[in-house]
Amino acid sequence: MDVSNHRPQPAKVVPLLQPGSFVRIDNQPCDLPPFQVLHCRGGRCWVRQQSWGSHVQWEVEHERLNVA
Repeated sequence: MDVSNHRPQPAKVVPLLQPGSFVRIDNQPCDLPPFQVLHCRGGRCWVRQQSWGSHVQWEVEHERLNVA
């Protein structure tokens, strides 16, 4: 029996995103500035653009974010 095909897949490492850090979203246009992380919980993060009002937020899946 060939066990080479049954190797465990490496776990995906998700970076810790601290509030106040800046991130880019998968497929984000180059001319759109990075988003600021407000907080993350349960695989979701709330982000905003600095030019948006302080009460405007966007909820995004953590796995779609990359540190800017």
